[in-house]
Amino acid sequence: MPLQPYLEVLRLPGTRTSFLLMALARLPMTAMGITLTLHVVSELGHGYGAAGLVGTATTAGTALAAPLVGRLIDRHGLRPVVAACGLASTAFWVSVPYLPYPVLLVVALPAGALVLPAGSIARQVITALVPEPRRRAAYSLDTISLETTFMIGPALGIAVSTQLSSTVALMGIGVVFGLCAAALYVVNPPIRTEEERGEAPGTRPRMRAWLGAPLIGTLLIAMGALFVLIGTELAALAALRESGEVSWTGVVIAVMCVASLTGGLIHGAVPRSLSQLPLMVLLAVLVIPVVFVTEPWWLLALALVPMNLACAPTMAATTESVSRLAPVSVRGEAMGLQDSATRIGMALGSPVVGFVMDHSQPGWGFVAAGLGGLLFALAGWWLQRRPARPSVTGRPGAAAPGCSDSVAATG
Repeated sequence: MPLQPYLEVLRLPGTRTSFLLMALARLPMTAMGITLTLHVVSELGHGYGAAGLVGTATTAGTALAAPLVGRLIDRHGLRPVVAACGLASTAFWVSVPYLPYPVLLVVALPAGALVLPAGSIARQVITALVPEPRRRAAYSLDTISLETTFMIGPALGIAVSTQLSSTVALMGIGVVFGLCAAALYVVNPPIRTEEERGEAPGTRPRMRAWLGAPLIGTLLIAMGALFVLIGTELAALAALRESGEVSWTGVVIAVMCVASLTGGLIHGAVPRSLSQLPLMVLLAVLVIPVVFVTEPWWLLALALVPMNLACAPTMAATTESVSRLAPVSVRGEAMGLQDSATRIGMALGSPVVGFVMDHSQPGWGFVAAGLGGLLFALAGWWLQRRPARPSVTGRPGAAAPGCSDSVAATG
């Protein structure tokens, strides 16, 4: 596989430092859920349902506030938002071990709203640092970095919680958030290209001028992708539990992550690749046949490889599409909407797929995940086929006066 596109991206000024910072900032985010669950169950003595409520509150806070946080970045720049979110995240996670459950449940939502938006910032920085022809490789590298942190973060959270204590793990998450926020504040990576920074600021376009059918369709497809992924993970866990092989869950998840990493490497390295919609359709279609091979564990892991090859490419193509459709002056808000869409997809996937499995067999969870994803893809395709709303300049899809287009590489 030719790695030259990735080497070219990493040779660009500022990219290596930015990728490293974003990976470190995402590490505590990937460890939050499992560490918080272990704390609520083992230290506070509550059940998994109670732990799930706290996790849902945190996720809901992030989903609701992500566009607003992005808008603040658009208006005031990176540093004020990083400082506020970094302080809030550090204070929350350092204090979690000392909070009784009712208080923890109440503050979880605002804490989720003010979590450091590492993913949104990473995508904005990449768009600013990397020229258009190389952005597909850069976005793919970003998704590969994200997959890597998902392989490390939860395992690290479990190890610290079980070998030391959940108090140490939770306080460690807070400290890492604080250090990463301080590093981002000092480095202050750009969120606009040199040309964009040199342009005179124009009037901020109204949301209805840029949040049209094509972008909404893109966000729906992103929502569907996470619906499929979270549903697939839940179905895999249920299948392994039914076959008495739940101890192999970590290995199966690792195989899925490696497959996704491989797909992301290929997507960013080849001269031409598929765009978001066909990748999403592949993701959904390829998970449905897994209903026939739910055991033994090694066969299940192999059956999940094809759909996971499309996972990272779908996420990278989503960012390409959002950056292409959103005007420069609202890029942060658009990236925040992408974060919200993915979290809503995750929030919908678990209960829907869980309901299907409760009334059938674990294998049918794969079918539910795939068919649900196809419904999202169909809705997104229908919206993307609609003509873009003409702007005040008269050009379809153009931004309001004073706002230049942010055009990313197409798949």
